[in-house]
Amino acid sequence: MPGTMSRARQTAEAAFDKTQSQFLSRTRALDEQNTEAAERAEKTRRLRAARLEREQFAK
Repeated sequence: MPGTMSRARQTAEAAFDKTQSQFLSRTRALDEQNTEAAERAEKTRRLRAARLEREQFAK
């Protein structure tokens, strides 16, 4: 009997798995957004530094 689960337990397990996979998907998406934002900020910083350096030499 230990190998079989009751119908309620099966339903609960399925609901938990669904919730957990949604949480993991959401976490993965947020991680991707944070990575993209950090990359964008770094690129902006580099471009701004290059522009300021270029403007300084133009004077």
